[in-house]
Amino acid sequence: MKLTRLILLILAAYFYSKGSAYAQQPEKRSWLGRQVHRLLNDTSSAGQASFTMYPTLGYAPETGIEVGASALKLFRAKNDTLNRLSELQAFAFITFNAQYGLWLDNAIYTDKDKWFFLGRTRLQRFPMFYYGIGPNTGGDNYAEVDAFNVVFKQRVLRKIVSDFFIGPEFDFQNLSSVNFKQPEQGAFELPTGSSGSTNIGYGGALVYDNRHNVLNVRKGFFSEVSYLHYKSSLGSSNSFNTVNVDVRSFHPMGKRNVLAWQVVGNFQTGNVPFNQLAMMGGDMITRGYYQGRYRDKDLIATQAEFRMLPFPFHKRLGASVFAATAVVAPSLSAISAKNIRPTGGFGLRYLLFPKKDIYLRFDVGFSKEGANFYVFNGEAF
Repeated sequence: MKLTRLILLILAAYFYSKGSAYAQQPEKRSWLGRQVHRLLNDTSSAGQASFTMYPTLGYAPETGIEVGASALKLFRAKNDTLNRLSELQAFAFITFNAQYGLWLDNAIYTDKDKWFFLGRTRLQRFPMFYYGIGPNTGGDNYAEVDAFNVVFKQRVLRKIVSDFFIGPEFDFQNLSSVNFKQPEQGAFELPTGSSGSTNIGYGGALVYDNRHNVLNVRKGFFSEVSYLHYKSSLGSSNSFNTVNVDVRSFHPMGKRNVLAWQVVGNFQTGNVPFNQLAMMGGDMITRGYYQGRYRDKDLIATQAEFRMLPFPFHKRLGASVFAATAVVAPSLSAISAKNIRPTGGFGLRYLLFPKKDIYLRFDVGFSKEGANFYVFNGEAF
């Protein structure tokens, strides 16, 4: 089993218990004790901004032991509860093998949804496993690719009518200082981008979004169609095109439960570097597979999840069950039903911010190759 990330609940509980000894004198709590107190006893109003930090601990076969910290800021424009909930997330880590990373994610709505900023940033020296390209790559044979990776992807969307947004999209990806360590047997043919690449994509996105809480949608619909063009004459190492389709729907099932489903399509043409191919796996969709276990130019994936938020017998604990399927291929015409990979799993939820309805999720996903654990703020989709 591969442990992706684990929040330090035991350490948090220890510091919180120390802080509880000063229940009548909260000013004597340590800084970490105050953070854990806020984590376990959120009292902020629905409109008030909130900020929380907590330590993390993880293990991955690529890196060994990983320690880090996560931060989450939630706010509404002008502290108005009629505005949508915006979120900024940050995660920083180091490993015992001298690897490191900084992740930043944003989903920011301005007053009355006039503008919507949706994006992510990754700066990391973090090895990845490369199993080859295609839907039938071997399970036990992989190369280990150590590199410094920078990703900056941002959409700047303007509301055109109620719940419809349109705007430019920009994607910058740089892979440098690449060390492509081949397996002892069955060496791979080096793929496009194996010595590093810089690619800049320009394009646009059309989005329909009537969700009010991005991190935990109880009812709503989201759909996005985007196009990115990468060209050597515009500063890229490679010339290729990408079309992305993402459709999500959320349906309340009684007072507490939600049935959610998602369909994703990634379609590429041209000379695509291996690190930007469509990839199956990870913490968002087809949980249970290592991200990049299967990769190719085209991917179609779908998932469904039933969320119990929270349990009827507890105010802050909940759970979920989920299932997904995905397939990769070099082109749409080459997609085959025999290459569809199913996954499934379950998870626990802890209500971090009761008045904002934000949960911390602990998921375990299963595939035919084993299991993966995931711990993140907010739902997978």
